[in-house]
Amino acid sequence: MSKYLKLAVMISGGGRTLANLINWWDQGRLAAKVELVVSSRPRAKGLEIAAEAGIRTAVVDSANHRISAREGEEICDWMGMSKEIDRHLLNDDLDLVCMAGFLCRYLIPEPLRGRVINIHPALIPMFCGQGMFGRRIHEAVVAAGVRVTGCTVHFVDNSYDHGPIIMQRCCPVFSGDLPEEVAARVFAEECLAYPGVINLIAEGRVHTTPGLPVYVDGDHSLERFGQDDRWPGA
Repeated sequence: MSKYLKLAVMISGGGRTLANLINWWDQGRLAAKVELVVSSRPRAKGLEIAAEAGIRTAVVDSANHRISAREGEEICDWMGMSKEIDRHLLNDDLDLVCMAGFLCRYLIPEPLRGRVINIHPALIPMFCGQGMFGRRIHEAVVAAGVRVTGCTVHFVDNSYDHGPIIMQRCCPVFSGDLPEEVAARVFAEECLAYPGVINLIAEGRVHTTPGLPVYVDGDHSLERFGQDDRWPGA
């Protein structure tokens, strides 16, 4: 196989997105291999998925970084947690870090700036920000009565669900939809968007200039990453 990107994937839960990336790699459709999985929860299902695939794992438990602010209230020491995460990410020769349902704030160190991406199950800047994750997003979409939703892949900065957008994929929201139905439709788009963007980055087709939108060379629709396509380096 030709040179591929070395990935770290950051998770907090079930690992569906991780499983999708592993599946694309196994099928020869992904120009990147997951080398490390970092979880913010020691019992995250995604750790089992990584172990079954023979991928190294590390746990940086967010519970160990909670600070009592006043009675009945806790805040998280994101700086301390981020430094612990750095000890894992910066010690490996990684090309790209992919957040995949990572529910904590990660303060990106200078060596990783421009090399951390995230996928969010809504069309940023709508239905995003602190506290907007999982079912909450799709409940808000249904309650708002919008007719289109989707997913966003973006570079990560030090704010929640913020940073230059690389790609968005859309899907309809129908009258009478339940949040679960919307979620399933969105996740189907995520399963194409995230590996597709990783392939585009591997091909050197994603370009950033401070203060300007991300530029992607040529047509960046994902039709060429369809079920029958294989990454040319495979």
